[in-house]
Amino acid sequence: MNESLQALLVELEQFGQDNDTAIADRPRRMLNITRDTGEFLSVLVQATSAKRVLEIGTSNGYSTLWLAQAAQNIGGHVTTIEQSEFKLELAANNFERSGLSAVITQLRGEAGSLLETMHDENCDLIFLDSKRSEYLAWWPTIKRLLRKGGLLVVDNATSHADEMAAFMALVAANSDVTTCTVPVGNGQFLATLSGYD
Repeated sequence: MNESLQALLVELEQFGQDNDTAIADRPRRMLNITRDTGEFLSVLVQATSAKRVLEIGTSNGYSTLWLAQAAQNIGGHVTTIEQSEFKLELAANNFERSGLSAVITQLRGEAGSLLETMHDENCDLIFLDSKRSEYLAWWPTIKRLLRKGGLLVVDNATSHADEMAAFMALVAANSDVTTCTVPVGNGQFLATLSGYD
């Protein structure tokens, strides 16, 4: 990772912490992933050759940058979804500063509706870090979008275990899905679709 991107990530970490300490209003908070989660995502993208990455929940683009620098290394691309105009603008500025905007597509809107418009099995890796109350409803579409052998990574598996429990149980109940929870950052729930029918 080049020094300018590393410096930007450090700047965004500090911005996120300062912003979220000062602001109680959830829509204005960044709620960024932890640095070790970013490193984990970067390794996963490259280790699995995930060239088609979908992120649900951009915020100010901190997590997107971790995904994008990894995707760029393997000739991949990241599509990221965000509903907040305020956060979309912050993210666009950060993407421009990072030099990674060419490998990032921003989509504005409600994730559930946008996911419905996407083609089957067009994602190698999906990173889900959004409105947890919607995950149960989104699962059938998320599963449809993941290719066989594709990977779903969901943040906050341990930090918000009560909110995540029903979703994690639903996903794990699928006979063609293998899951695990990894104690990185706020806890990462991983699910992969079997490559065989």
